Amino acid sequence: MHNVLILSFALLITAMAGSAFAASPAELRGRTFAQTNCARCHSIDRHTPSPLAIAPPFRTLHKKYPLDMLAEALAEGIDTGHPTMPMFTLEPDQINDLLSFLKSLK
Repeated sequence: MHNVLILSFALLITAMAGSAFAASPAELRGRTFAQTNCARCHSIDRHTPSPLAIAPPFRTLHKKYPLDMLAEALAEGIDTGHPTMPMFTLEPDQINDLLSFLKSLK
């Protein structure tokens, strides 16, 4: 039984490390940006609902908007027209990072 627990723990650690190493630096920076600026309202993972019901989960954005088309909107400032969404204007590197992260959620 002890060996099974050790093996299970080792497999878990390996799986966690593998998923962390699979992400590109841009994707990781984009996730950090999303966690800091967006996760209060939007779900930024593949499973959980958004904390704010009217905020679409990031994993579904590609269904409504071609992600590559979001680059211009992010550069100019996204204005959704609803008062709880802040206006964001991102720098080119931030846009690349956030789009890399959004693409990873497809």
